[in-house]
Amino acid sequence: MYYIQKRIEISASHSLKVDYESKCTHLHGHNWIITIYCKAKELDQNGMVVDFTHVKRKIKHALDHQNLNDVLPFNPTAENIARWCVEQVPQCYKATVQESEGNIACYEED
Repeated sequence: MYYIQKRIEISASHSLKVDYESKCTHLHGHNWIITIYCKAKELDQNGMVVDFTHVKRKIKHALDHQNLNDVLPFNPTAENIARWCVEQVPQCYKATVQESEGNIACYEED
């Protein structure tokens, strides 16, 4: 099995919809760190699991310098963003999303 990981840094804002009192319901921003994990039993015709540039294009170009509420069709929690990342990148089985120091969410396919 071949594995790669791609670390991507983005700046983006969001506000959360929660059923309790929280300052996070107000628009605010983070310098996010997203790590994408991909794997393949066989390399593609170019000798890669997936091109790092393609991973960056799918994630960074979609999210960087955006209001995530405007570009994602769900409540943009770190957990939901991690799942979305896995769905966007071929061969991706896991993603971690760090929204601030010490706050990291992970999604991994079964």
